[in-house]
Amino acid sequence: MTIEDIILRHSKRGMNILREEMPGNYAEDAAKYILSWEKKNVFLTTGFYVAGFAETDGPVGTVTLARAMKELGFEPVIVTDKFCDRFFDDEDFETVLAPLDADDSYFRELVDKYKPSGMISIERCGINANNDYANMRNISIKENTSPIDRLFTLYSGEIPTVGVGDGGNEIGMGNVKEIIESKLSLVPCTVKCDKLVIATVSNWGAYGITAYLAKITGKDIFPDYSEIALFIEKTVKIGSVDGISHERVNHVDGFDESVEEEIATELKKASR
Repeated sequence: MTIEDIILRHSKRGMNILREEMPGNYAEDAAKYILSWEKKNVFLTTGFYVAGFAETDGPVGTVTLARAMKELGFEPVIVTDKFCDRFFDDEDFETVLAPLDADDSYFRELVDKYKPSGMISIERCGINANNDYANMRNISIKENTSPIDRLFTLYSGEIPTVGVGDGGNEIGMGNVKEIIESKLSLVPCTVKCDKLVIATVSNWGAYGITAYLAKITGKDIFPDYSEIALFIEKTVKIGSVDGISHERVNHVDGFDESVEEEIATELKKASR
C-alpha cells in the first residue's frame, strides 16, 4: 500500500476518479520537488471560509508540513487571512494575514520582502471558471476570501508551487480543470501549480507529503496523532468549524477523530 492509497481512503468527492489522470506517485513527486528548493523562506497558504469561520481542513495539515519543513532547514511563512488569526501564534514561524481586499501590488510587495523559494497551498480557495471564489455548494465566498491565489498566478513559472486539494475549487486544481468539469460536474478552480496533490481530505494530502519527506530524508519528522489532535482542538476553540456540518467540533470534512487518527497513524508507519 502506498502513501497515495492511504490519503485517498474513504473517498466521497471523486478524488479517486482524478487519480486515474495523475502519476501514481504524485505525493512523492511533490515531496521530492520541495526538497529541491533552496532552504530559505517558503510560503504556505491555507484557510477556507465556511459559515463565518475557517474550516478545520487545511490549517492542521499546513502546520504539520510547516513544522517538518522547519526541521529540514526551511523557513515557513504562513500566508492566510483573518479567519485563521491566532491559529499559528505559538509556532516557530511567521504568519501573514493578507487583507480581504489585497491587490496584486500587495502580493508583489510580499514576495519582494520574503523572496520565497517556493509556495504551497493546502485547502485554499482559488478563482474559478466563473471568476468567483465558491464553496462546494457553489455559493460565492468572494467577499470573505483574500485573493491569495494571485501569488500562484503572478509568479507562475517563476516560483515553484505545490497545491493540495480535495474537491476541485482549491488552488492547484486548475491542472485538472477539464476533467473536473467533465467527470465531477463542478465549477473548477482555474489556478494551476507545478505539482498537484489530491486527497480525500486536504489535511491528509499535506500529511502525505510530510510522510514522504520523512521517508526520503530518513528523519523522524512525522508527528504523533496526539500533536495533530491538539492543534485541531486549539483551532476549534479559537474559532473553526467542520467544513461539512459547520459545527464547532473536532471533526474534519465530516470525519470524526477516529478517522483522522487512522490516517495519521497509517502515514506515520509508512513514513519510516
